[in-house]
Amino acid sequence: MADVPVAITTPSSGRGDEPFLATERRITPSWTISFLKGKLETVTGIPPGSQRLLLKSPGKPDTWLDADDETVGSYGLYRGCEIEVHDTRPPSARPNFDDLSSVQKFELPQEAYEKLPGSVLQWKKEQKLGRFDPNAKSPMDLYAEQGRRDKEEVEKRGIATSRRAIILPSSPPHLRRGTVQYIGPVPEIAFKPLGNKQPDENYTGPVPLWVGIQLDEPTGKNDGSVNGKRYFDCPPNYGVFVKPERVEVGDFPPLDDLNDEDMEEI
Repeated sequence: MADVPVAITTPSSGRGDEPFLATERRITPSWTISFLKGKLETVTGIPPGSQRLLLKSPGKPDTWLDADDETVGSYGLYRGCEIEVHDTRPPSARPNFDDLSSVQKFELPQEAYEKLPGSVLQWKKEQKLGRFDPNAKSPMDLYAEQGRRDKEEVEKRGIATSRRAIILPSSPPHLRRGTVQYIGPVPEIAFKPLGNKQPDENYTGPVPLWVGIQLDEPTGKNDGSVNGKRYFDCPPNYGVFVKPERVEVGDFPPLDDLNDEDMEEI
């Protein structure tokens, strides 16, 4: 007797109406229900003694396969059927594979990892990359360098408060335009090389700069404040902070003015 492909599912967990499709298996109709349950344990993880099988056949009523000595074929198994595997154990007795709180995790101490041969860290040491590069700049050097670069960009681009600006990259008709409201440091935005740290309070060198813009449309991310610190006032979602190299100032009329011009041309 030829094998029959059958969908093997488990009942819905209550989070939806559809069962979970576990897999499709070819079943020999001459197998007994008891033998089939042994096969399904490797698919569902449910012990044979805790399984109750429900046969779903297109066009026929659902049937429980409760006679372990009967063959599967005696229930009319054919292509398109589905066997739903029910777990008769109480929920408290079922293993919860989603709960990882009791799983013991292996953690390698940093000291041991640094001595481990063949690791990524060892390779970086050999290649003198990252913090192992003798010529690498410190986070504070990068911080000061970013500050100098931002100041140069502000001066070169003529960025000033109250000036009209667009945010780059922009291309018609999707021009994000607005008015510059703030130019200066925003410590609440982390500088990546420093992580969440801030320069020493005695630091007096250049600092990274941000340009705060009030947009003409609510396509921004804030109301002129960052993490509770206010830098300028604007309606929610009209404010944005960008780096100077992403700002172009010029004669960019407000969108309302453009709409008025368009109306005059109709």
